[in-house]
Amino acid sequence: MEETQILINSQSGAAGKYSVRTHLPGKKNNILESSFERVHARRKRIQQVLFMLFRIAALINGIGLFVIVFFIAGKGWKAITWEFLTQAPTDSMTKGGILPCIVGTLCLGIGAIVVALPIGVASAIYLNEYARPGRMLRLIRLGISNLAGVPSVVFGLFGLAFFVIWMGMGESILAGVLTLAALTLPVIIGSTEEALKSVPNTYREASLALGATKWQTIYRVVLPAALPGILTGAILGLSRAAGETAPIMFTAAVFFTPSLPTSPFSKIMALPYHIYVLATAGTNIEATRPLQYGTALVLIVMVLGMNLVAIVWRARLRKRMK
Repeated sequence: MEETQILINSQSGAAGKYSVRTHLPGKKNNILESSFERVHARRKRIQQVLFMLFRIAALINGIGLFVIVFFIAGKGWKAITWEFLTQAPTDSMTKGGILPCIVGTLCLGIGAIVVALPIGVASAIYLNEYARPGRMLRLIRLGISNLAGVPSVVFGLFGLAFFVIWMGMGESILAGVLTLAALTLPVIIGSTEEALKSVPNTYREASLALGATKWQTIYRVVLPAALPGILTGAILGLSRAAGETAPIMFTAAVFFTPSLPTSPFSKIMALPYHIYVLATAGTNIEATRPLQYGTALVLIVMVLGMNLVAIVWRARLRKRMK
């Protein structure tokens, strides 16, 4: 009776090495060894090609990001002064600063996350933990995925029709916050649901076996384990909310106001809309070119700063969980 034994020895950092021991006759043994060597060589070539493509893709993204940031920083750093950051625009927005725009962007971005994050997390918990699998659940998830791809101008028109006109909020911080919250909800729901799915079922089973209720299991076991993934969705939602122009130009942002907001129903200026106004509808577009790049640089730094705070918090949570 012919017997063949195949041993696969893998080393850390190596792709693996095949060795074949066999009691077959010499010719068949050589054929078997050569076939394994060809398969291994082919897999190794495919792996090297794929890794090279991944490296090229990462390099292209890194170079693109560096070029954009370097170009904007090179054009806008001269406009960054203390007066630019602490004063309101003057002289038909050809001089002065962008303090009302900074405050308005912070109000809209933080307000949108405060509204969207609890609703998005609660929706994801229901879909992943309570909803019964079936056609209705698939339709709901399909609708959420489609909403994530809807252009932001559509959300702006929805906010104009529903919050501004039908609910009588007018152009205000509250209308803009609710519109941006609706815009970021699909991203938060999707990322939170994936984070909940990544928690092993053994966590749930162990908690239930100890006598905890389903809600106690979710609140004390599942959510803490999924919190880093939930924060990832919050970071993506905050980045998108802070940089959107179309939704707020219909619901919250105005061309010019020198005063800071005093209530949720105040009209505000915002950095993305301010850049749009200076670049397309300003009284002297060429004269305000440094202000445009300076405002864009401030917006990038603000978004990176808010994301950095969330990323540091997420990293600390991961360390604490380990």
